Amino acid sequence: MSLDGPGGASPPGVPGTPTVGSTTNTSVALSWGASSGTVTGYRVYEGTTVKADTTATSATITGLATCSTHTYAVAAYNANGESAKSGTVTITTTGCTTSPPTPSGLTVTGATNTSISLQWNVSSGASGYHVYEGTTRVATGTGTTATVSGLATCSTHSYTVTAYNGNGESAKSGAVSGTTTGCGTTGLPKHALIGYLHASFANGSGYMRLADVPAAWDIINLSFGEPTSVTSGDIRFNRCPAAECPNVESDADFIAAVRAKQAQGKKILLSIGGQNGQVQLNSTAARDTFVSSVSAIIDRYGLNGLDVDFEGHSLVLNAGDNNVASPTTPVIVNLISALKTLKARYGSGFVLTMAPETFFVQLGYQFYGGNCGGCDRRAGAYLPVIYALRNDITVLHVQDYNSGPIMGLDNQYHTMGGADFHIAMTDMLAAGFPVAGTGFTFPALREDQIAFGTPAAVSAGNGFTSPSAVQAALNCLVRGTSCGGYALRGGTSPNLRGLMTWSINWDRYYGWEFMNSHEPFLNALP
Repeated sequence: MSLDGPGGASPPGVPGTPTVGSTTNTSVALSWGASSGTVTGYRVYEGTTVKADTTATSATITGLATCSTHTYAVAAYNANGESAKSGTVTITTTGCTTSPPTPSGLTVTGATNTSISLQWNVSSGASGYHVYEGTTRVATGTGTTATVSGLATCSTHSYTVTAYNGNGESAKSGAVSGTTTGCGTTGLPKHALIGYLHASFANGSGYMRLADVPAAWDIINLSFGEPTSVTSGDIRFNRCPAAECPNVESDADFIAAVRAKQAQGKKILLSIGGQNGQVQLNSTAARDTFVSSVSAIIDRYGLNGLDVDFEGHSLVLNAGDNNVASPTTPVIVNLISALKTLKARYGSGFVLTMAPETFFVQLGYQFYGGNCGGCDRRAGAYLPVIYALRNDITVLHVQDYNSGPIMGLDNQYHTMGGADFHIAMTDMLAAGFPVAGTGFTFPALREDQIAFGTPAAVSAGNGFTSPSAVQAALNCLVRGTSCGGYALRGGTSPNLRGLMTWSINWDRYYGWEFMNSHEPFLNALP
């Protein structure tokens, strides 16, 4: 015998999900479908609180605040108990005079080869939400999640979200960046042309808009992100002011140019440091601020990654810090931690490059700052950073300029300005080398992680090398020819990543000699 129905001993069935009949500034009228079985009445719940108890299939909830949001469910009951609750309905009372507050907590919750999923917190009084990429609305809905689809594989996107109701739309939330999966590789050509773009300042070479950078450049390093103070870790990317750069583009145009370059397969990175941007992460607080501030810049502009161009006194080894594989100096340890955190946050598509001077890398063969009594404690100070990030670095392009003579693996001094310097310095990275006084051998990097840097023109820096000499160095390193008597300890590197230059602006100033000479040459290498 069935116990569900008139005269049975079971609670009623679940009522239909309530719908909204009307709202006022202080009340909400609801109705719902009747439940099955014997019904004594219905209770309307807001959370676990009963807001109405009625025998009808409708109720009006009163005494509500103007422009307040509420979520209701209904349960039926009889002498034998209460049914499960119905589905819920959410409604906002009328009388709102302002748009809803800006949503918070925007995060990326997942990604596929062609989509990125997002989530954010509820905004009080919102009727719905818009998701934007730049100024383009890419999703709209009433919930607090969205999936943006139809994206390119291994592409990076920056999103914001707004809330809206009948009175308008909130300001945009903070941006969050996500990268679709399927990267597999760096997405770079076998031999890449890498250059720095003066994005935060102008000098004698003049300001250049990102959109005007020729397509020959595969990695464009935006120069520079700098800290608010040497030890703050708070990195800011202040684009060149109009007073200094009258032709500077708007932020919207700049972001559009980033997207256009990325659509061509180019990588746009934030370069931190430079000659004036001293960064010393002496504390974990500075480390954490570095991570959050760099992430904010990457997310705002939807960049592909980071270039570490620490110069001057940013990196120095404490006396006694003699273990390259396990450093103890705070500025070294905290930088390693920060870079690993950023790499983990953005995933395999995150491009990480470094541009140390020879003083901080190759000089470590002869002097190491952690153990040398009379030498500069900055000597070789990049080596523990490079070693710790050896599986994460996309390209290490040492500055083969602004350098004194450096001893190579042939135990001879090599001087900048000719093919010999590039050959000897690059061979040290391809072969690996013992670090002075440590008993540790700095291991060879992969060929595809190695490039070398040279000034684009005589005005760009000390150590300008003629195009013919640069190409002789490349022929030696890649093909084993034109080595000028130098014997490669690391062998040839057919997968050598390419060339870096300071800077794209200076190359334009001098009629694109660097680009026009080297881009086709790189493309013709095996």
